[in-house]
Amino acid sequence: MLHVILMLVRQAAPVNTTTEFALHLYGNMRKVQVGDASDMKRQMENNSIIKALKTKSKSLNLSSRKITHIPESFGRLTWIVVLKLNNNYLSSLPSELVCLQKLTELNLGNNVLEEIPPVLKHLSCLNKLYLYGNKISHLPPEVLEGLPNLELLNLNHNRIKVIPAEIKRLCSLKSISVTDNHLQQIPSELGLLKSLTEINFTNNKLTQIPQQLYSLPQLRKLYLARNNLTELPEGTLGWKNVKILDVAGNCLSVFPVGFQFLTLEELFFEGNSLVPFTLMESIQEKEVFSLKELSARLILQQSTNKLSVVSRALPAYPELQDMLSHWGQCALCSQPFLTTWLECVQFINTRKHMGMKSSQSVPVRVLLCSYDCFNRDDHQYYGLVRL
Repeated sequence: MLHVILMLVRQAAPVNTTTEFALHLYGNMRKVQVGDASDMKRQMENNSIIKALKTKSKSLNLSSRKITHIPESFGRLTWIVVLKLNNNYLSSLPSELVCLQKLTELNLGNNVLEEIPPVLKHLSCLNKLYLYGNKISHLPPEVLEGLPNLELLNLNHNRIKVIPAEIKRLCSLKSISVTDNHLQQIPSELGLLKSLTEINFTNNKLTQIPQQLYSLPQLRKLYLARNNLTELPEGTLGWKNVKILDVAGNCLSVFPVGFQFLTLEELFFEGNSLVPFTLMESIQEKEVFSLKELSARLILQQSTNKLSVVSRALPAYPELQDMLSHWGQCALCSQPFLTTWLECVQFINTRKHMGMKSSQSVPVRVLLCSYDCFNRDDHQYYGLVRL
């Protein structure tokens, strides 16, 4: 092997950057002692780099080599497009890697990184970044801001608690996976990434998701299993293109209004506390609407007419507009209301009502404006009792 490397050095005239780097590596390799396992592994690593130098291969795979550091001279591999350094013992990257301006895919999975290497903020051509299986607890905003072309980000099996608002800088992002971390909330700014097709936040500590996730028109797959979600926000019709939804292992009791109109192909919801189909007798109290509720209903009705005095006057009262923005609509009479007077459920069949292959019964929330509507005979809604 040493003979082969010597031949490579002797034939490379005049001396250029590639030859100089090979000589540097060769000088290190001459120190190798027989029987020294760590040096032998370093020799194998250097052989791979020299091969890349000789062939100018656009892909370099140094995974599973027990590498503890990357030499500064590595930055001379300026033509590299794909670099795999996963399954090693790397705790940092040299700043010289800033020279790898053609790099589009970088795999740093299963190393010992405690932070995202700062040099990554300069690799603006990156499309795919794998950082799974490290000890990362923080996402530096400045790094996110330097990756405008990133389409895939994998941060699985780390210690991340917060995703910063600067995630919105990843304007080309199509897939984000942050499974098995310590996330407690999802930033609303994620809803600004209109190219997202897949989100995976399985096995975290989420208690809610922002309504802004409903504004992702390209979203196809959403994985939220094994969190602490108690409900999904209203507005699920925004997920008109979602095909796979996994909310198994949470604390859901019902699905949001209109859930049955989604065109899902796969739905996973086992391990929740869904409302059972159990009939109970109840006593109907006389309903008395407050003056606030009566006024709100009247204003909401009038505001639908853009030519009405109420509709024209509302912009002058921003606080009132904000309060009325949380209005609901009765599932039977379609009249608007401010306060949910009666929460009901209907049990839909995933095959019959949603066109899915599996046949399962799912409770979906229904909102009614009054007992007058509830007492009608033309529906199959059931009042929801929370014990």
